[in-house]
Amino acid sequence: MQEAKILVVEDEPTLREMLCDALGLSGYTPVPATDGFAAIQILKTTTFDLIVTDVNMPKVDGYELIERLREKGDQTPVIFLTARNEKPDVARGLKIGADDYVTKPFGLEELTLRVAAILRRTRVRNLESENLICGPISINLSSYEVKVGQKFVELTPTEFRLLVYLVENKNKVLTKHALLDEIWGLGFVDTSGVVDTFISYLRKKLHIEGYEGIKTVRGIGFQIVDKQ
Repeated sequence: MQEAKILVVEDEPTLREMLCDALGLSGYTPVPATDGFAAIQILKTTTFDLIVTDVNMPKVDGYELIERLREKGDQTPVIFLTARNEKPDVARGLKIGADDYVTKPFGLEELTLRVAAILRRTRVRNLESENLICGPISINLSSYEVKVGQKFVELTPTEFRLLVYLVENKNKVLTKHALLDEIWGLGFVDTSGVVDTFISYLRKKLHIEGYEGIKTVRGIGFQIVDKQ
């Protein structure tokens, strides 16, 4: 597999250099950006396998950077680096499509493990003309399109990955821990409320036209059923 290209967005020069050195030593190709505005300019001409970005930056902060990318349909996986650990900040990052959220200070080994976990989840799957079906739900993995019956439903990147995993394991009961590990990876093992929140988002968008296939199995987790 080709080396993963990673955009590193960090306004603090020393930390930016350390991050690029650590990722380079781990076999990746890091590209530095001094802030969110500089990252936007780079992304106009270059695609990446992953974006590692600080949140608090001048000009364009990390949240605005990713919000702008998602508005354009850019689904590049993202790890946020931040000194913030308040729940509203974490929730905002996850809602706009972050794949992981690393609170400063952190160890470089921890970060590279999280990078590896995300790249493993996002690069291994072959998305060429693959489709998934569960009841009235159809998913086109190459175009990221989701339909319930004939109605298109717009999902965030995290909602999309969660739905895909549920449908790949349709009719099976999946524990919250299994969902956390697969969708969010390292760092979210103690944040089971994240799963409940995103299941709620999926139900609001997919439970239409009489379909109510996302089930809660009390004390265990969740499942999506092919037939109600």
